[in-house]
Amino acid sequence: MSKKSPMYVIVVGAGKVGYHLAKTLIQEGQEVLLLEKDKKTAEAFRDSLGELIVHGDGCEIRTMSEVGMGRANVVVAVTGDDEDNLVVCQMAKRKFGVPRTIARVNDPKNEELFKELGIDQTISSTRIIFNLLEQQIETGQVIPLAALKRGDIEVVEATITSSSNTLGMKIGKLNLPPKALIISVIRDEYAIIPHSDTKLREGDSVIAIIQSEHEKELRAVFE
Repeated sequence: MSKKSPMYVIVVGAGKVGYHLAKTLIQEGQEVLLLEKDKKTAEAFRDSLGELIVHGDGCEIRTMSEVGMGRANVVVAVTGDDEDNLVVCQMAKRKFGVPRTIARVNDPKNEELFKELGIDQTISSTRIIFNLLEQQIETGQVIPLAALKRGDIEVVEATITSSSNTLGMKIGKLNLPPKALIISVIRDEYAIIPHSDTKLREGDSVIAIIQSEHEKELRAVFE
């Protein structure tokens, strides 16, 4: 049986999502190129990624041609700008014939628009959070969003950075404020249901619910 050839994946946007996605794909043996238009950000990742990260604007046709977008199997646009992500994916599809495009949607209101304009798949952290809140939580009961508002409950999203005090800690060891409940950890855009032994990694987004009066205390835990 012949070995399956690796995909060529171009990831546009070297933020935490783009960087960790690229690293994961590389570890899985895929051919990856990470494209970042901010020169300082691109240089910061040069030591760990080498020639696999390129400084350039993913919205420009010349840059797309230079990085070989015409032979890409997948293009993933995960910048912090929805408009840029849309342009990248549309150009990849229409100009270069890329079979599959995936766009990060920072504002969930744009999801339907992206789909109508031909983007194959959209990813929204906000949508993931909302879906989690509509599903069963630890008590086994479904908690609708309206009930959270009536109960003066806040949904808190905190990102684990290299300087976070909680980096590498197990969730069960965290010193959380009263009645705080961690309902999910989003890791590389995948939501996981954490347990007490789940260790927090750099780039993780921790999703928790807590009474509004303790929101600042909870955020302080992850700083």
